[in-house]
Amino acid sequence: MASLAGLTGCVTVHGEEALVPATTEAEAAKVLEHFTETNNEANRALDAELNATIETGPLGTVDQAGLRARRAVHPQGNPDHRPLELDDARFLIPRQAGWPKFFVADTASDRSPGKRWLLVFTRGGIEEDWKASYLSVLAPAAMPEFERDGEGHVEAVPVDETAGLALAPRDLSGAYADYLREGGDTFADGALTSALRERRKETAVGSGSRTEWADLPAEDARYAPVGLRTRDGGALVFFTTHHQMRQTVAEGYRPQVKDPYVKALLEGTPRQSVTYLRLALQVAAVPAADAADPTVRLLYRLQRLTGAKGE
Repeated sequence: MASLAGLTGCVTVHGEEALVPATTEAEAAKVLEHFTETNNEANRALDAELNATIETGPLGTVDQAGLRARRAVHPQGNPDHRPLELDDARFLIPRQAGWPKFFVADTASDRSPGKRWLLVFTRGGIEEDWKASYLSVLAPAAMPEFERDGEGHVEAVPVDETAGLALAPRDLSGAYADYLREGGDTFADGALTSALRERRKETAVGSGSRTEWADLPAEDARYAPVGLRTRDGGALVFFTTHHQMRQTVAEGYRPQVKDPYVKALLEGTPRQSVTYLRLALQVAAVPAADAADPTVRLLYRLQRLTGAKGE
């Protein structure tokens, strides 16, 4: 995709101070086409290195971990791979100054009939290739109306407190981690919030085992949030969190790790406990700071295993 790097559709200025479109629709379409083709090649061959040429950030982390695990179990690749098909693409392209820049591809997918895929593509400089960093899957009814300028460009929200939101995008990761540990009223009740906390309570103590969770904000720059202003003054924000789940068995027993894909990522020997390391990608509807209801609504969550440790 190096040949795409020069097709920016932007004006190069000293200091990158000009507010210009992150890309053009024509280039975005080429990026999406290249992503789809390479994604299929990588998943057919179970090739994490090839995937790394088209994915980065949290999406790259979870997909590359999954490909490494599957390749360890199926070294010859996946002959039964069904090609991913993305069509009916619409592009959400913000005006931005400086780097990094991003845009969002809103597409239909054969993997999610009746729903829309939102793929965030980002790059850190003019010489870099566009890579997908986030994926969310939303029903059409959950898709917000985005704020647009006279030329149809959407508005990227700053990640700090100047975003004018009930919760700054940079604080979402920590707020969600805190919520999962302690509860509160920052997030609206639902399957990804209150119901998830309840399921944890119900499964914390089992027959001869104990499960503990540790939820942590994603502070690495690779996992930075991105957001787009919605017409109601709020924003749709993509963000990342880390999650650890430790399962400890009673004295005299040993943990059983039967899943071959988990075994492929396992470090150490499970004698008393296994800690599962996961990364989660979320998208949230964050209201404006002056909204009557400041509650954040979590719309989608993708959580995948990235590692495991036996002790």
